[in-house]
Amino acid sequence: MRTKETFKQRILGLQGNLLSFAYQLTTNREAAQDLLQDTTLKALDNEDKYVDNTNFKGWIFTIMRNIFINNYRQTVRKATVIDQTEDLYHLNISQDSGLETPDGSIAVHEISTTLNSFPDEYRIPFNMYVAGYKYNEIAEKMGLPLGTVKSRIFFARKRLREQLKDYAR
Repeated sequence: MRTKETFKQRILGLQGNLLSFAYQLTTNREAAQDLLQDTTLKALDNEDKYVDNTNFKGWIFTIMRNIFINNYRQTVRKATVIDQTEDLYHLNISQDSGLETPDGSIAVHEISTTLNSFPDEYRIPFNMYVAGYKYNEIAEKMGLPLGTVKSRIFFARKRLREQLKDYAR
C-alpha cells in the first residue's frame, strides 16, 4: 500500500512538467490538459508495468509522447479521403484549381502553357513531383539517377519562377 501512495505522489509531483511538455506537443491549452489527463490515467493503469530503479520521469514522458503520436496518427487516418468511385473521380479533380475567378482561370492557363513549353526532360519530372511522386519514385520510373531528377526539378521550378515572376506575390 505504501508503494502505491508513493507512485501516485510521484505522478502528482510531475504534473507541472507534464503539462508543459503536453503544451509543447499540442500548442493548445485544452488539448494539453486532455493529453495530461490521458497520460496520468494510463500511468496509473499500468503501475504494475513500472520497474523500480528505472527513470520514472522518462517513463511517464514516454507514455505522454506515445499517446500524442498515436492520437496524431489517428487524426491523420480519419482525415484521409479514400476515393471509391469507379474512375477515381475525386482523386483526379483539383481540390483548389484557382478557377473561381477569371484571373485565377487565366493564371492557371498561363502556368499550364509555360509548363508545356518546357522540354520533356524537365516537364515530366516536374509534373510527377507536383503530382505527389517522391524523388526516388520519379528516378525509378524514368530510369534516371536521383541527382539528375532533383536537379531537373530544381531547374524547372527556377525557370517557372522566372517566366511567371509577374504572378509572384
